Amino acid sequence: MPSATHQFHVTPQFAHRILFTENALQLGNPTLEEALRGDAVEAGESLRVFACIDDGLRASFPNLANELTGALESMQDGATPVELVAPPMMIPGGEACKNDWSIVEQLWKNFYAHPLSRHSCVLVIGGGAVLDVVGFAAATAHRGLRLLRMPTTTLSQGDSGVGVKCGVNRFGQKNWLGAFAVPWAVVNDLAFLRSQPERDRRAGLAEALKVALVRDAKFFDYLEQHAEALQRLDEEPVQYAVAEGARIHAEHIATGGDPFEMGSGRPLDFGHWSAHKLEQLTDFQLPHGEAVAVGMMVDLHYAEQVGLLAMEDLDRIQRVARRMGLLAPLARPEVVHALEAAVDNPAAPLLRGLEEFRLHLGGELCLCMVTVPGVSCDIHTVDSAALRGALRATLVLLEDVRS
Repeated sequence: MPSATHQFHVTPQFAHRILFTENALQLGNPTLEEALRGDAVEAGESLRVFACIDDGLRASFPNLANELTGALESMQDGATPVELVAPPMMIPGGEACKNDWSIVEQLWKNFYAHPLSRHSCVLVIGGGAVLDVVGFAAATAHRGLRLLRMPTTTLSQGDSGVGVKCGVNRFGQKNWLGAFAVPWAVVNDLAFLRSQPERDRRAGLAEALKVALVRDAKFFDYLEQHAEALQRLDEEPVQYAVAEGARIHAEHIATGGDPFEMGSGRPLDFGHWSAHKLEQLTDFQLPHGEAVAVGMMVDLHYAEQVGLLAMEDLDRIQRVARRMGLLAPLARPEVVHALEAAVDNPAAPLLRGLEEFRLHLGGELCLCMVTVPGVSCDIHTVDSAALRGALRATLVLLEDVRS
């Protein structure tokens, strides 16, 4: 037989459903049942659900497991009854859970012990780290179980929880192990945000500023107009910022042409090359949102240094970030140390984040840079002198934050 080559184009279609509500577990609220059932469960087949809850929610919501159990047990009517196969599994929250491989293995064991199929659903309530570790376990069991996310933080409701990625940390690298997996549904219950510690709630708004800077000038204008209210964590503007950030994030995934990052562009990771490295250098004690706030300042100053961003626009963005309360992380000693060490040392640990960022995708380096609020471009090389200047300028900004 002569040699032959066959090439086909596979174009799968995914529905990416994000539902906003309050008190999703309250009896009579149809949102969770709507999200669970979707339209793909055949009549006569029960919908088996395995549930996980972020243990960090226990203090604010001591009855959460019982409320979730009650909500699921109420979904027994109709052609596809919901079956909770085990009591909810409690997962320790925070970035540390993504460093603990035993959690992934325990999840797999539970999926196996309470037999789940690809028609079953893993439901997870929690912050971004817990969503990540449970999502990774679900994505790799049976080549992908359905995942229903219920994010509980400003960061996860507006950013990671509505994304199509999941990952855990390995070899000291953030998200070195992971998968692309479109969630079965996302339920953003805004009531959870009220219990979030103020520092974390405010830090999560960094991702809202990020997506506004790279994608949506109108949203940036809103953040500018409501900056003080956002710093105070007034409920209405915080909820709007989270919801609009989530919409823009998901819209980019759906319409940006590269939902699974097969190319080299990563506009939603603006500011993240140094943010991820700062998290690692602080042993993940620096929250992701705060690390992103620092990373954005570094890259904004770099864009100004190389002529991509006008100084007046840089000043405007910095004023908004400061008024939103997002610049406080710059004053943390561990952040100062990492920035100072990188100014005159090309081998500094922080700068290794550039190569690690490139290696994550492969190919040429690709960094997103803001040119005006709401508009961005990609660059593929980094000028060392300009980067040193950006780091120095960020440190000067630190002195301004302290004053």
